Amino acid sequence: MTDWSALDDAGAPLAPHVGPFPNRAFLEAWWRHRGAGTPIIAGAGQSALACVVGDGVVRMAGEGDLTDYHSPLGADPRPAVDSLLGRLPANAAIRFDSLPGEAAEPLVKALAAAGSKVTSAEHDATMVLDLPEHVDAYLGDLNAKQRHEIRRKSRRFGDLGGEAGLRRDESGFRTFVEMHRAAPGDKGAFMTTEMEAFFRDLLDVPGSALDLLIGAGGRPVAAAFGFEDEDAYYLYNSSFDPSAASASPGIVLCDTLIRSAIESGKRRFDFLKGVESYKRRFGATPRPLFAIAGSVP
Repeated sequence: MTDWSALDDAGAPLAPHVGPFPNRAFLEAWWRHRGAGTPIIAGAGQSALACVVGDGVVRMAGEGDLTDYHSPLGADPRPAVDSLLGRLPANAAIRFDSLPGEAAEPLVKALAAAGSKVTSAEHDATMVLDLPEHVDAYLGDLNAKQRHEIRRKSRRFGDLGGEAGLRRDESGFRTFVEMHRAAPGDKGAFMTTEMEAFFRDLLDVPGSALDLLIGAGGRPVAAAFGFEDEDAYYLYNSSFDPSAASASPGIVLCDTLIRSAIESGKRRFDFLKGVESYKRRFGATPRPLFAIAGSVP
């Protein structure tokens, strides 16, 4: 059985603003439901790196499709890198992904200093919205077209579904899952029984937040599964009732979540991976993520 407790003694993630993803609670939940291969929790002092080895390749723990950020723990990754490389066979391939620049550059230097030949390249991005101090300034920061569009859809939601309200309620997890499964195509197929169990475990991760968008008569029409810390809200997943699609519940949900984050004093709203156009319409900008490739010396 893997002992993930070594991550508890490590420092904060090397890259800032990465949510729960590099920490023990998230990675341990991921491993219980999605893990495969041989886990290695490498570290020394406050430096730690959680990895998985399989088929001759070492990767950071947490598959890229479900783990929006990877980062070593601690201010200096070199001790963890030395510990990791000392436990791997020579010539094993290194494939790290989803690294913000603040983690990728020091990690490349640490690997190179230990004798590994590695390269780094941008491979994905998250979308991040810097939040103003006051809700009134939020729409004012958008261009006139986007501001008008969000307001129009919010009014339409009010006409069709009643005034939008947000309710934080973990007991709405079943609603979140059912709306997910009601979606057509890949989105509906995503929420398998295994994935449902994974998300249920994520409710125990510190900072997890399940919010329901409430319409007419108190009926939930959309749901957001996210994480928050002192400075930021991270929108991890969402779903909505397909029968309410004409009221644009997805857009209204994002607008309401952003307003709620501002009111609670957050300074960042992170849409996480994917550069979909709707995120840009809310004013979010890309945060590049890097992949490191190479081999163990």
